[in-house]
Amino acid sequence: MKKEKLFKDFNPVTKEQWDEKIKEDLNGADYEKKLVWNSPEGFKVNPYYTHESLKDKEYLETLPGEYPFVRGNRKTSNAWEIRQDIIVNDIKNANQKALYIIKRGITSLGFIFKPGSLINNQDDISLLLKDIQLDCIQLNFICDGPAPYILKHLDNIIQTKKIDRNKLSGSFDFDPLGHLTVSGNYYSNEESDFHSLMSMIHLACEYLPNFRIIGINGCFFNDAGASVVQELGYSLAIASDYLSRMTDARIDPSVICHSMQFNFGVGSNYFMEIAKIRAARFLFAKLAEAYKVKEEASKKINIHSVTSGWNQTIYDPYTNVLRATTESMAAIIGGTDSLVVRPFNSAFTSETKFSERIARNIQIVLHKEAYLENIVDPSAGSYYIETLTDSIIHEAWKLFLQVEEQGGYLKALKNGIIQSDISIVSQKHRYSVASGREVLLGINRYPNLNESVKDEIVADIAFPSINEEKHEVTPIHRQRGSAEIEKIRLAAEKHREGQPVVFMLTYGNQAMRRARAGFSCNFFACGGYKVIDNPGFSSIEEGVSAAFESKADIIVICSSDEEYPGLVPAIKELVQKRAILVVAGAPDCMEELESKGIANFIHLQSNMVDLLKEYHRMLKIKI
Repeated sequence: MKKEKLFKDFNPVTKEQWDEKIKEDLNGADYEKKLVWNSPEGFKVNPYYTHESLKDKEYLETLPGEYPFVRGNRKTSNAWEIRQDIIVNDIKNANQKALYIIKRGITSLGFIFKPGSLINNQDDISLLLKDIQLDCIQLNFICDGPAPYILKHLDNIIQTKKIDRNKLSGSFDFDPLGHLTVSGNYYSNEESDFHSLMSMIHLACEYLPNFRIIGINGCFFNDAGASVVQELGYSLAIASDYLSRMTDARIDPSVICHSMQFNFGVGSNYFMEIAKIRAARFLFAKLAEAYKVKEEASKKINIHSVTSGWNQTIYDPYTNVLRATTESMAAIIGGTDSLVVRPFNSAFTSETKFSERIARNIQIVLHKEAYLENIVDPSAGSYYIETLTDSIIHEAWKLFLQVEEQGGYLKALKNGIIQSDISIVSQKHRYSVASGREVLLGINRYPNLNESVKDEIVADIAFPSINEEKHEVTPIHRQRGSAEIEKIRLAAEKHREGQPVVFMLTYGNQAMRRARAGFSCNFFACGGYKVIDNPGFSSIEEGVSAAFESKADIIVICSSDEEYPGLVPAIKELVQKRAILVVAGAPDCMEELESKGIANFIHLQSNMVDLLKEYHRMLKIKI
């Protein structure tokens, strides 16, 4: 059967023609300001892309499994390891939980040993791994300082059980520079940590060839609110520091690269996250090539992904399930090698069987029902994603070179450059949440008015305190984007005099009063206030009387700009000091009203966090 091209009867449209049509429809408005997005990653994102956007992309003609591996490490499958992590508080219980989740679809286990966790001997590791078919499941140990001992014990167990070492795979996530970044200190000290790292690499190279020893934890930057480019650029810089130090110690760079696993966070910017993982493969291949790595297998990056902690919320927590689903899809479509989905309640309490089951099943549904394991690099050829991939490659490489010029990652960290750069981006990120430009559902938009969490959260989990111990370097601060607003709302819930009341005094122009009342209700509900909306009053006296009857702490005047000059002073005269008076909107007469003693306004450009803190202060609500 003869194949015909789709749309063959239509003349091709050039980019210039599209631009002309767009400018015509904009009626003189600025194209750049209206339609071009300045991304936090430092490059512009256009409203559309064409085939011409793909010119000069050196990797476009490559296939999956071919250098520089943008299209993935695998040629025939997009299968990934479905991983769940277990915090080892009790060795026997951790073993029982591991056996339980293996039967429910997990293909990769992660054992997390918190600081102070004791692995005294080989018997402890044997008990932890009891009845687990080690050659059928991926094993990962997140254990900080004890990692060298666990590796040694694991090797002894394998020898005793006579397991084929080539069938074993996993990781140890030993990352002295990452630990220094988030804790401010080494596991022990610089010399000891790097000696342990090199010893582990030598041992794994000989006895556990499929284990990744070095963890490059880009997820730390992600959880601190860094941009995609920062997460990737700084991760690359850490990898380069490890390569530089260990090649100086005469370790083969191929062995070092093969020993690395990159652990990335996955944020909510769906297409950007897909492109990030694709870009990471390209950049690592180029880095390995720069260190004269010859083996192609060692140029292939191994990527483990974890859904973002930055995006998780303690209010309306089931929205975390939705966030984790899109984040998981982005990681999988991008071609991650393994994935952990954080349970929806992990931001504020200990995980439950239910929350872990939901997290686990997100991956299993995407694997078994959405068939995302069947198609390698499904985003290939997308004008948008290919352009994002290329932009991230260039910007992340540029950032990496800047760190190298400053003496490498460790030196830049000691000089505070890394922390400062991340703090700048993180603050912008938090401001976007505070101002509502970036929406977190249930937090700064559409809050559940009847929700209370004060009896459900564990404060140390929801709002961990900053470690005040002596630091070798200043650590980066991992936090959630919603934390500041949530603290404000939680303070209102816990207020000893009861939940403060905000009353909407709606009057005049119907369209304007309804729009401004809707905005104001959302604004104050996000701060934990009880909001009382109203359809409208026939007189201001009726409205003020109803507000007094409701025992309102705050009265919000909702009307039109035209009515405010006469309306607001009259209401102020009636209210006196019995409640805080707030005007909804930023009317042209704002200066005139301010001259008459009207001090409080809320509008679309307001910083929600700052204003809610101020109203809490006025009402003596302690945050």
